[in-house]
Amino acid sequence: MANRIRAVIWASTFFAALGIGAAQSPSPSWRQWGGPDRNFHLQSADLPTSWPASGPEQIWSRPLGEGYSAIVVDDGTLFTMYRDGDEEVIIALDADTGETRWQHAYRAPLPDDGNFGFWLSSGGPGPYSTPLIVGSRLFAVGANGQFHALDKESGDVLWSHHLVEEFNMSDYSGYASSPIAYGDNVILPVGGRGQGVVAFDRDTGAVAWKNQDFKLAPASPVLIDVDGEEQLVVFGQQQLAGVDPRNGNLLWSHPHQTEYGLNISTPVWGDGNLLFCSSAYNGGSRVVRLRRAGGKTTAEELWFNNRMRVHFGNALRIGDLVLGTSGDFGPAFFTALDINTGEEAWRERSFGRSHMLYADGKLVIVDEDGEIALATTTAQGLEVHARAEILTENAWTPPTLVGGRLYIRDRKNILALDLSE
Repeated sequence: MANRIRAVIWASTFFAALGIGAAQSPSPSWRQWGGPDRNFHLQSADLPTSWPASGPEQIWSRPLGEGYSAIVVDDGTLFTMYRDGDEEVIIALDADTGETRWQHAYRAPLPDDGNFGFWLSSGGPGPYSTPLIVGSRLFAVGANGQFHALDKESGDVLWSHHLVEEFNMSDYSGYASSPIAYGDNVILPVGGRGQGVVAFDRDTGAVAWKNQDFKLAPASPVLIDVDGEEQLVVFGQQQLAGVDPRNGNLLWSHPHQTEYGLNISTPVWGDGNLLFCSSAYNGGSRVVRLRRAGGKTTAEELWFNNRMRVHFGNALRIGDLVLGTSGDFGPAFFTALDINTGEEAWRERSFGRSHMLYADGKLVIVDEDGEIALATTTAQGLEVHARAEILTENAWTPPTLVGGRLYIRDRKNILALDLSE
């Protein structure tokens, strides 16, 4: 059972695989987990109000391979990861045609300890983490902890680390967290005494700093601004914590316990200094309000409930609502909670576990059964404008939207769809 649980989590982890980074300037790009601001919101996009019953126009489609790494986009090129036998592959694709521009494959056999056995037959062995683009460099982490910095144009390896071997990662059973950029560094949760979070110089790969004793969870960190101070939120196995992104020093911590340490979904930061987090496996949801005074940050819990238990999909805040699909092994229903009180506003039962993004006042939804939908949300419910079956089962990768094009993938294929108005 424990292995099955790990398996289920690590699929989720590919999303959660979840990583977060510093906000980047608006441009026709999607350079990190969660998009320009790492929250799955786009400020400028024109989406239709409907599409044909067959779905939006398909620009191209091609086979790819196993993996749940999300798609990042920059300068007309897509980047993602997949598995091919005993190798993991970092690949660059032409955004207009889907043709391969370059790929870097490296040997990455799965550990023979049973941790991945369930995925091999049911879910897939990763990769789970989403690459990060900073300037001319691409940073990517594989399921067995191999961390590469590549030249974005050529795919040449600039430097690399084997996290599991170098940091003796005892809690490791499939790496999922996505890297985040801050200053001259790229930061990753690693886990372990004195190395819960590690920052690497992005030019040389040298360890810039390591700090904290957090145990590694699948969730990705997120950068927030608390009353003028930048903080890095780390979702560990049993707690939320804020650290100084310059050195990893602890700024605050608040418990969030879940079975097996499977905190997977990325925390959501928003107006009112409210930080939302949610987990399956009896984790539930809570909101913490952060305040700074006298040079210190306090974390006050506003509410906790078990009405929403986000497994590996992303949560999304729209106004005073926070949205997510709630459930772990059983059905997962689309649920909306009031961000201020935790009260359930409504529940939609026609989607499976979903990822979503928000643009032009609309939701783009991708559920695990391969359905793509366009919807708007109110305090009363979800109004679905269009939906179509496009992907296959285990469509567990969040969508990417750039310039009216939606890039999506499942266990077999990667597609480009035209969502322009």
